[in-house]
Amino acid sequence: MAGHIPKEFIDQLLGRIDIVDVVNKRVPLKKAGREYTACCPFHNEKTPSFTVSPTKQFFHCFGCGAHGSAISFMMEYDHLEYVEAIEALARNLGVEVPREKTMGNQKPRKQLDSSLYGLMEETSKHFSNELNKSQKAIEYIKERDLSPEIIQQYSVGYSTNEWDRLTQLFGKEYGQQKLLACGLQIENDSGRVYDRFRDRLMFPIRDRRGRVIGFGGRVLGDGAPKYLNSPETDIFHKGSELYGLYEARNNTRKLAKFLVVEGYMDVIALAQFGITYAVATMGTATTIEHIGQLYKSGVTQVVFCFDGDRAGEEAAWKALKNALPAVNDDREIRFQFLPEGDDPDTLVRRLGKEGYEAELKKALPFSKFFIRGINEGLGLKAESTLHSIEDSARFATEASRLLDQMPASLLKKSLLQEIQRLGHVTSRPSNTQGFSAEGQQRNFDRPYRKNFGRFAEKTQGAPSQPGDYAVKKTPVRYAITLLLNAPELVSEVGNPEKLLEWDIPGMNLLFKLVETAEENPHIHSAGLMERFRDTEHEKILLKLMKWQPQEADMQVLQQEFQDCFRQIKRQAREKALEKLIHKDQTVGLNSQEQHDLQSLLYDTL
Repeated sequence: MAGHIPKEFIDQLLGRIDIVDVVNKRVPLKKAGREYTACCPFHNEKTPSFTVSPTKQFFHCFGCGAHGSAISFMMEYDHLEYVEAIEALARNLGVEVPREKTMGNQKPRKQLDSSLYGLMEETSKHFSNELNKSQKAIEYIKERDLSPEIIQQYSVGYSTNEWDRLTQLFGKEYGQQKLLACGLQIENDSGRVYDRFRDRLMFPIRDRRGRVIGFGGRVLGDGAPKYLNSPETDIFHKGSELYGLYEARNNTRKLAKFLVVEGYMDVIALAQFGITYAVATMGTATTIEHIGQLYKSGVTQVVFCFDGDRAGEEAAWKALKNALPAVNDDREIRFQFLPEGDDPDTLVRRLGKEGYEAELKKALPFSKFFIRGINEGLGLKAESTLHSIEDSARFATEASRLLDQMPASLLKKSLLQEIQRLGHVTSRPSNTQGFSAEGQQRNFDRPYRKNFGRFAEKTQGAPSQPGDYAVKKTPVRYAITLLLNAPELVSEVGNPEKLLEWDIPGMNLLFKLVETAEENPHIHSAGLMERFRDTEHEKILLKLMKWQPQEADMQVLQQEFQDCFRQIKRQAREKALEKLIHKDQTVGLNSQEQHDLQSLLYDTL
């Protein structure tokens, strides 16, 4: 649906739900004083370090650093995106998520006919019901050694060998135009309409929300094509959807990686052996949209699985090139090449889950395949062949072209250094353009060096461990902490604009918090934090949120909050006084500054 979700709705949603109930349905909690505890669901531990605060409506793990509101918990635990988590919480309350209308020159999205999803779901159920009625389908499933449980989990079905079965079943309720719009039927040049899928084993394709959006059908005889997919429709786009993604997210407790394979049967066979994180493209090369879908689920590793033959190598190289814009230091990409004559189905049946996953650990890292692919693409079969200026120039030029598509990262810098070594490239400038074997690297890495400098500045002083959240307490930071824990303290702030006159680090953030709390008088801790999600302030606010005031009594919190402002005011005056005294001793003061100095000296007496 078009439009953003109003922030006020998110505030109200977080105000109505109880994070304790949300977490407890998934992770059993125990009462411990004012909070609840459990062993963290996001990392292995024996001693509970995971806490849930009913007053803050916030969770935090002191072991791995996981933290956030009920929305964040749903995103992490159920592998949902931000909007999906909000929609899931809203469904639990039985409320509809509102959307803001499109404004300005933005073009509204095409309104989808929601009944198409209903038609696809009913068709999927129909195919499932037909499965056990077909002896041919039953024999094929037995031949492939698929369990009833896995068939049910992936809703595998069967389409009968009739030309107009779907018209008979759904034509009256939905109309033939919707059957055509979903790609379930085809209209030929003479105007005849007939079912697209006939006498095939059917694999429903679901989107991230679990809605059936398309089908894949495998022929059960010698017909062609062997696999037939739904065409592009308003609700199905092959270039951005992956078979098994919904099932992987729902059936894998700790989803850390994805295995991308080529066939429906490979996904199902791997899942039957406990490898529930496999997904498949649907007759298309892996696209950047596919890769984006995978990383949206919060995984840090993607392994692409291909045949070990020439065709497999070429498909893998296409996947690598498409992945370049998404590669960074937090995302690991590997490539598994199968032994000749094997596919994931046969290999997992021969090796079992542990054996297959041991093979996955041997998958080729992105960097090694990157260099190998350039060599092979240029007909340079080994590093030793880069002994001529011509070979080095070709190698470095191709590497430069590809690396330009990668964002700045330490991995990119390391690849650059390795390419320089292999291509015998020095950093001596030359009069030629580009990146030559004689040493021209200026054009190749100048943009990267600039970005890397900024990256290094941002990451200096980062905590060495996930749980290392030490932050020096100051009056400003403690005031922020108190306001995060009790937004109603904003009533103690007299004139918020006055805050910006005080030249103290952190005052700008404190002002933003005060402004947000004033504009939303009923906002609570979790809602206030949500207002700063994905902003430059989120990281420091999350750290400060973990500080726990010693007292929960509002009167005590008010006194501490007021004391913070007294100290902030004193620090601001002292700083201003120091500046004026220094200027008076060096270049002198004008009349206004002399007046300000006298006022500050008087105030400090």
